[in-house]
Amino acid sequence: MKRYVIYTRVSTAEQGKSGLGLDAQRRDIDIFLNSFSDVPWEIVGEFIDVMSGKVDGRPELAKALALAKRMGAEVLVSKLDRLSRDVEFIAGAMKRAAIRVATMPNADPFQLHIYAALAEQERTFISERTKAALASAKARGVKLGGYRAGSLDGRIASLKATADADARRVMDVVKPLRDAGKTLRDIAAALHDAGVKTPRGGAWTAMQVKRTLDRGAAG
Repeated sequence: MKRYVIYTRVSTAEQGKSGLGLDAQRRDIDIFLNSFSDVPWEIVGEFIDVMSGKVDGRPELAKALALAKRMGAEVLVSKLDRLSRDVEFIAGAMKRAAIRVATMPNADPFQLHIYAALAEQERTFISERTKAALASAKARGVKLGGYRAGSLDGRIASLKATADADARRVMDVVKPLRDAGKTLRDIAAALHDAGVKTPRGGAWTAMQVKRTLDRGAAG
């Protein structure tokens, strides 16, 4: 009998957002149980934390991990970021109990470490890119938050530089997959599974992967 302890997490701000609410998390978990899990399976516990993923001290997660270890079960989460957005935190949790991610049903512990590291790297890059863009705009005399007709050329150049930087950000992942013969659709799916978002925070498509490869080749 395959045993699971279900863990979900939501912050107050996230409860109404698509893909982050409790209903959406439970939907993904149900899909995994009905389509990917070994059978028969049993749910031996369910725990919910209502707090930010930046908070390490999560009492319900601690209970879920302890129960899973005691029962020989896996902690089942909908997405890796529901467990945490911090690689070190995830690694610590995986030492305490087995972890299963519904949206990455075939991922083993090693792959989960890689996905977590990629996602953390992406967040760090976005943060630094935003700081650099704001500093550059301020240095050019751009009034942040407003529109000035004379700044159009600068805006276009800034957008192009941002797009080029976005392409470089994922080329180390995208190019090896393409060189290995993976289709654009396969690469988009791999980026999705790894938790890597597009510059606008959405899901990757085959066309977006192609544009990234084109920009990388041009650069």
